[in-house]
Amino acid sequence: MTTRTRSGTLLTVAAWLVGLIFVAPVLWMVLTSFHSETDAATNPPSLLAPLSLEGYRSFLDSGPWPPLLNSVTASVLSTALVLVLALPAAYALSIRPVRKWSDVLFFLLSTKMLPLVAGLLPIYLFAQVTGLLDTVWLLILLYTAMNLPIAIWMLRSFLAEVPVEMLEAAQVDGASLSRTLREVIAPVIMPGIAAAGLICFIFSWNELLFARVLTSTVASTAPVFLTGFVTSQGLFLAQVCAASFAVSLPVLAAGFAAQDKLVQGLSMGAVR
Repeated sequence: MTTRTRSGTLLTVAAWLVGLIFVAPVLWMVLTSFHSETDAATNPPSLLAPLSLEGYRSFLDSGPWPPLLNSVTASVLSTALVLVLALPAAYALSIRPVRKWSDVLFFLLSTKMLPLVAGLLPIYLFAQVTGLLDTVWLLILLYTAMNLPIAIWMLRSFLAEVPVEMLEAAQVDGASLSRTLREVIAPVIMPGIAAAGLICFIFSWNELLFARVLTSTVASTAPVFLTGFVTSQGLFLAQVCAASFAVSLPVLAAGFAAQDKLVQGLSMGAVR
């Protein structure tokens, strides 16, 4: 075995070990979700305990559908709005850069440096005055504002890989800017759009602070619903694991469906 082959094998083994370390807690959560509360609470936990659907029955009986629907609505609509706004903005910062475009990028990045809790009170007062408290529309606006800088930065790096000759050919054919974005640029950077959309969807789906403070009963989301399993009587571990796995399924399904485009999109712009 040559030195290069040996080092490649060691790197492969190390990558698998790191992957298993990250996946092991998720697998443990899934296994615990199929145990009864008594077996899940044993210390040390038993791998050979009998399987049970008790946690999933409790989860379904607790009424999870309105919060799940709110999460789907807020995440999908905000992600779609982010992509619609981010594509022309990234175009203006890469292919047809505006004046002082680097300052614009820094400003977008600086908006992510403010802790979320620092803006919580002004947002709460604004929502109270405008009557948007406990509405999905408020979450859509917030998630769009939160994810827009990330999407613009990502799409800008993807647009930098678009050949200039394609844009010049579209101009020669008389294509308008909107048509160029829709029919020329978008198909080329579709993996990047999918990657940015998936990341924005995950961030929106997992957001808890704003949803916890700015919603109560009508517009509460899935992460807020999960906190309800921690009661004054204690932590029901099997129910929490079952609910967490069920709530994670939409994100896992979206990631699995778009995994090929996600890998292509995240690798675009990495090598010039």
